[in-house]
Amino acid sequence: MAIGGDVDYDSRGAGYARHRRADRRIATHIHAALGDARTVLNVGAGAGSYEPQDRYVLALEPSDVMRAQRPRTAAPAVRGVAGALPFDDGSFDAVMAVMTVHQWPDLEAGLAELRRASRGPVVVVAGNGERLERFWLNDYAPELIAAEKRRYPSLERIAARIGARASIAPIPIPIDCTDGLCEAFYGRPERLLDPAVRAAQSSWSFLDPDVEPRFVAALSADLASGRWDERHGEYRHAPTFCGSLSLVVGYRAET
Repeated sequence: MAIGGDVDYDSRGAGYARHRRADRRIATHIHAALGDARTVLNVGAGAGSYEPQDRYVLALEPSDVMRAQRPRTAAPAVRGVAGALPFDDGSFDAVMAVMTVHQWPDLEAGLAELRRASRGPVVVVAGNGERLERFWLNDYAPELIAAEKRRYPSLERIAARIGARASIAPIPIPIDCTDGLCEAFYGRPERLLDPAVRAAQSSWSFLDPDVEPRFVAALSADLASGRWDERHGEYRHAPTFCGSLSLVVGYRAET
């Protein structure tokens, strides 16, 4: 297991800055949840996606490769892990964690640390495992969907540990989403044939070696024959897809 979780981003993370760029519409949900916070800690920050530009942000990321991809204009980043934040209680107005909690070796400790370090909201973007099978990828790589379902903690479990009060809501994914998570290509299946795109999606690393080439062959054949469009073509015209991507926000009892 990698130092910060179940994926070694020092060996897999080189293409994240290019393929996992923040989508402005998804960012709107995250930034609104931060409320009027002026100081924000981003835990599991990666290459810096979704960090607000109009507030003071400090990033925490264990991978040297991911930190090295952060643009020069990004917030300062320190090396560290979620389960042991090097900050005093209530050091930040808000704490955020985007598509990272499912990777942590000790979820309970990590979520408790997010709550401890924040005076205000804790904002978590996570996947809802109960909605993964809605995605057509389940027809071609069910092993990937099954692996992600095993990794994703329930949203209710996250909510219970980040606040005395909490909300859970889906985040619609736009058809031209710039953040290259798997579901971003619900209407652009050809993009998932690009090995660089898949390399920026950690889920493929949990599969047996034969699964990925089998997926590529099957999807390529169905796109060439028109079978994919016969079965799923309506997604090419759907402006958004409401899949597993979700927003969980927790507050202290007194707020």
